[in-house]
Amino acid sequence: MNAPIGVIDSGVGGLTVAKQIMTLLPNETIYYIGDTARCPYGPRPRHEVRNFTWQMAKALEKKGIKLLVIACNTATAVALNSLQKYFSVPVIGVVNAGARAAIKETKRHEVAVLATKGTIESGAYEEALASLYSSTHIVPLACPTFVPLVESGEYKGEFARKLIQEGLKPLQQQSFDTVILGCTHYPILQNYIEEAVGPEVTVLSSAEETAKEVEGLLRYRGELATQASTHQFFATGSVPIFRAIAEDWLAQGHLAIERITLK
Repeated sequence: MNAPIGVIDSGVGGLTVAKQIMTLLPNETIYYIGDTARCPYGPRPRHEVRNFTWQMAKALEKKGIKLLVIACNTATAVALNSLQKYFSVPVIGVVNAGARAAIKETKRHEVAVLATKGTIESGAYEEALASLYSSTHIVPLACPTFVPLVESGEYKGEFARKLIQEGLKPLQQQSFDTVILGCTHYPILQNYIEEAVGPEVTVLSSAEETAKEVEGLLRYRGELATQASTHQFFATGSVPIFRAIAEDWLAQGHLAIERITLK
């Protein structure tokens, strides 16, 4: 079934998930919406995030997608259940995938979760991790400066390194062997995060596990594509800024990117 896979995010962070889907499933076509004009979602009220997520989902539904990935942890935490209940195609999020990846990796069952304020306050990762291993020791940390850093395009260089080291200082007295990047923007900063937490700690994202879930679901439904067409990207904010980040992160040029208005 050559219909596209829909991917939605508060901004450019979901490109980390899209990249893994493209790598694992090269025959699939991605339709992506980044709500860059209203990013970040982390500090926003839950009802607002839910409304924005539904707007993106409905916009992609009109474009004939066969599956929707909520590639935003904050949006997953507040909108996944309602979208799964009422949406016309299967919907998956990234929180459970991140939790599964961490439980597979951790040796001591001591896991730090780096995420937005909204995701941390939702308790979504605590719930997901506890459902897999009830004795997991969880160290949650909101990192409110990280998403704006990525969305600005200033995620390389000494300024980024120092900002990340400062943001992760509260972890210095904590015990953990695994870090979940509980925001899909954060893998773009992964090298600096790994540097800050040290070589003994495993830093992982939900992207690869989410891509595997997409592959398994499409295979089960008999909907794997046989031939990809052009990926389509939509941004609610600046197309030039989105293009610069997307083409850098995906290592592809001349992406098809349009401005979109959501309502």
